[in-house]
Amino acid sequence: MKGLLIKDIRLMKNMKNSMLLIVVIAVGMGAYIKDASFIITYLALIGATFTTSTMSYDEFDNGYAFLLSLPVTRKGYVLEKYTFGLLLSGGGWLLGSVIAAVAGVVRNTSPLSDSLMMSMVMLPFALLLLSVLFPIHMKFGGEKGRIIMIIAMGLFFAAIVLGVKLAESMHIDLDAALEKLPAMKTEAVAVSAIVIGVVILLLSCRISIGIMNKKEF
Repeated sequence: MKGLLIKDIRLMKNMKNSMLLIVVIAVGMGAYIKDASFIITYLALIGATFTTSTMSYDEFDNGYAFLLSLPVTRKGYVLEKYTFGLLLSGGGWLLGSVIAAVAGVVRNTSPLSDSLMMSMVMLPFALLLLSVLFPIHMKFGGEKGRIIMIIAMGLFFAAIVLGVKLAESMHIDLDAALEKLPAMKTEAVAVSAIVIGVVILLLSCRISIGIMNKKEF
């Protein structure tokens, strides 16, 4: 796994200008936009995208067959990608959290405690993103994987819109229903969501290992 990590890190060095530009854009967003949570999601998404780009490099010119001819197992390859994805996406989440917290304090839009709590709430989304993105990419490859991911996201948002419309047609007040839910501390909700996110990520890793074991190169 160490060799694969070194390979991917060196690939990232070739993208350092793009990564620096993304950081500058994120800092600029922190100075102007009101919803700082978008910065955290944005950088976590970029980290996951950079990880899948290394997978695309591995696919190119029959690269998988070459890698697996080395002392690299299919399971080891998958575990390395998830580890690298956690490093990049987690790094993006951490950097986004710092930018959001500093922006909130400097602009006096939110106290530091609220920014930290917002960061904790956004972490499960980063884990869920990796959990969905990696198996799709390993199953369908770069081009088809991106198309399927876009379609899946479109269907997800369409389902939310249809659900809201259906509730309105049935004269169901969603806001009132949410207010009637048992009160829970935000900290407890965030921790529970993170635990669920970790479980889903482990399940995703297991699925990806199964996908990789069945692939033919």
